[in-house]
Amino acid sequence: MSNRYGEHDQEHYERPRRRTRPRTKDRPTYDDAVDGVVVTVDRGRYTLLVDGAKVMAMKARPLGRKGVVVGDRVRVVGDTSGDEGSLSRIVEVTERVTTLRRTADDDDPVERVIVSNADQLAIVTALADPEPQPRLIDRALVAAFDAGMQPLLVLTKADLADPETLLSTYRSLGVPWVVTQRDGDLAEVRARLVGRTSVLVGSSGVGKSTLVNALVPTAHRGVGIVNAVTGRGRHTSTSAFMLALPPGPDGRGGWIIDTPGIRSFGLAHVQPEDLIGAFPDLDEMTEDCPRGCTHGEDEPECGLDEAVTAGQADPERVESFRRLLAARSYTAY
Repeated sequence: MSNRYGEHDQEHYERPRRRTRPRTKDRPTYDDAVDGVVVTVDRGRYTLLVDGAKVMAMKARPLGRKGVVVGDRVRVVGDTSGDEGSLSRIVEVTERVTTLRRTADDDDPVERVIVSNADQLAIVTALADPEPQPRLIDRALVAAFDAGMQPLLVLTKADLADPETLLSTYRSLGVPWVVTQRDGDLAEVRARLVGRTSVLVGSSGVGKSTLVNALVPTAHRGVGIVNAVTGRGRHTSTSAFMLALPPGPDGRGGWIIDTPGIRSFGLAHVQPEDLIGAFPDLDEMTEDCPRGCTHGEDEPECGLDEAVTAGQADPERVESFRRLLAARSYTAY
């Protein structure tokens, strides 16, 4: 069978090959890069603090799909003057000390890093209007323990309900707490935040933005109201934002990161063995557990049960730990 086209037909000739320049092994050293910290992210643009000045930046192409989040310490080149219309490039993200993660739900394999390099997770919950969500608090605690962050319960609207009912649930875990109310004294809250980088998380309407505005008067974060029918707040913060806490009488300040209101906190990335590691006193009691033991309530021959029976473990603390463990599989809010 003859070829369809002859040697003089146009289709006979090969298409010209795309010419590419050989890839060089030499990479820029970025010796002139300066240090910065990411304070907010908005549609592919990053606001950084460089030597105390706000600088706009974009991510350099060599970083590829590497995510850049609020709290990241970065190296920056280009125009770092901070002048209107200036734009610099993030060329390196330094190693993160901590990463606060969540997934969309417990079946989602994709982890989302919320913020990095924070050392405290402030779980803000209202005592009323809207009603507290213990399950959501539990899951936030799990995320804090998994990330190696110190948790802090911040209970707002104490003028509407007694905090003791909620606090009694968490005392056995040893989680520190502070109580606030509208127009109340925030000295105790400041004392917990000073000298630290704290992430504020909680449902919409619990008073995160109100608290941020009281702590940082120049923040001007939007404040919403709670829907009387659904009992849910309206999202007023649309992105995480890092703010400097004004220095107190002793000259010490700190950093707080306000985050959008959440209605779920997926924990697909947290494994039981990682969670028990956050409780060293309980962890040592599980050394003789059968292989694959999750340390849950229904596990046969779990070392925690034996420790409770022998009087070596506080039953309330074991029960609280197992409640956190069970919270990993709770998804309905």
